[in-house]
Amino acid sequence: MAHCCAAKAWLQCSSTGVYQPAGQHPLRETDPLGDNDRVMMETYSLSKIAAEVVASTGAREHGLPTTIARLNVPYGDNGGWPAFHLAMIEEGQPVPVHPDRPNLFNPVHHDDIVRMVPALLDAATTPATSVNWGGVEQVALETWCEELADAADAAGVEAASVETEATIGGVTIDTTRIIDLVGPTRIEWRDGMRRLVEAHRA
Repeated sequence: MAHCCAAKAWLQCSSTGVYQPAGQHPLRETDPLGDNDRVMMETYSLSKIAAEVVASTGAREHGLPTTIARLNVPYGDNGGWPAFHLAMIEEGQPVPVHPDRPNLFNPVHHDDIVRMVPALLDAATTPATSVNWGGVEQVALETWCEELADAADAAGVEAASVETEATIGGVTIDTTRIIDLVGPTRIEWRDGMRRLVEAHRA
């Protein structure tokens, strides 16, 4: 940020993994932060929180308009967390599911991510603006796994799951601010998941 301090704007891609676990409560940008992803990735949440602090400091020190966008579940034709689930389903492996059901998230397709980047840069301010970045549709991990299995049905696969606390629980977000800043997402989640399956087969 010091090197690029003359830039018009800075986009810091963070994660909704920075929030304190809250189950089915739609998280707002002002909700408490916490070590959400430790169970799977020991330093992930902490490193994202630290990066947000650095970006906020850089915005103030250099007068560099900044947007800190907390990405939920990115996915698309080239992969993402649901692609790992698809691979597990096809191999007959049960998908780990947190017992605090339903495990709600706001998946956002790569096409929407790319389309939103210019508007997120336009929304940059000093001090930095923080915003949740996810799809407008709230979807349970269990449900998208069923959809993936259904789309891959030609291969004779079924979705199986195993309940365990050794996985990330639901992280669902309030999308009010992202809609105000850049508009709603456009890729309906079922269409996006089926596209993922088709691309995977190809």
